[in-house]
Amino acid sequence: MNILIWAIVLLIGLLLIGVVLYLLSPRTYQSADSVANSYDDWTNDGILEFYWGEHIHLGHYGSPPREKDFLRAKSDFVHEMVCWGGLDTLPSGTTVLDVGCGIGGSSRMLAREYGFVVTGITISPQQVGRAQALTPPEVTARFQVDDALALSFPDASFDVVWSVEAGPHMPDKAQFARELMRVLKPGGILVVADWNQRDDRQVPLNVWEKPVMRQLLNQWSHPAFSSIEGFSERLEATGLVAGHVTTADWTAETLPSWLDSIWQGVIRPAGLVRFGVSGLIKSLREVPTILLMRVAFGAGLCRFGMFRAVRANVQASELSSAQMDDRLVRS
Repeated sequence: MNILIWAIVLLIGLLLIGVVLYLLSPRTYQSADSVANSYDDWTNDGILEFYWGEHIHLGHYGSPPREKDFLRAKSDFVHEMVCWGGLDTLPSGTTVLDVGCGIGGSSRMLAREYGFVVTGITISPQQVGRAQALTPPEVTARFQVDDALALSFPDASFDVVWSVEAGPHMPDKAQFARELMRVLKPGGILVVADWNQRDDRQVPLNVWEKPVMRQLLNQWSHPAFSSIEGFSERLEATGLVAGHVTTADWTAETLPSWLDSIWQGVIRPAGLVRFGVSGLIKSLREVPTILLMRVAFGAGLCRFGMFRAVRANVQASELSSAQMDDRLVRS
């Protein structure tokens, strides 16, 4: 009994340490450099990769959700996104741009299991280095540092543009939408998965939601979340979408990831040995944000949005600056 009491006291003490660190060290978005530095830091120490594996994104737990291994849920997410986007019907050799590729988990799967030729981009030099180190020579995936708001590729460069959970780091959602569509070939497919805020034009944030959202933005270098409706409008406002954007809400399918990610620290104590006290403290600092994310997604403040768009048979250069400005303002 005494052991149980001491374990509970220790757990409460650790959580309090995490809360104090959380409150004293916000990571507010300042520029693209603040995002790059955050990811460089996590990549260098290896803690995130140890617990989250090569996929630094949420997992897919099925419809309806069921108990599943944390790392398997992440790889399942990639397969589910491929099928939802209709990419599983595309031939080997299809060119794909993975925007916000992290350490290359999705890029490698798309190359290895679907035969795609993948270019992964991230703003973090350390992530590029780690992605390259994890990718065998025979896997048709390469990686480079690039800015999603000013991609270095010419118009109509890729058959598919793919992006997972990169949007919240973008301060200019309209420019992000334009760049994603610009580098697609006519008839090419855009598939995006993102954390989104509820559309506050329809239901404004209430008294408790405002400070929660502020914390979610300040703690993980996010300038703003878009809504599913809002980002769909941004995409269509580029004038480069054939028809309309298809969307889906995968909040229920991904929701178990939040608590599951915390549970990894409990069931994998080898991390404490590997990363020591400093690693434990750094990990504890993230627990309050993860719990707030679970609250926000569970309560409907946040939603996990899926987006699919097809590039129209029109060149970006055919749209005048005035047309583009007008479309973006109206969105």
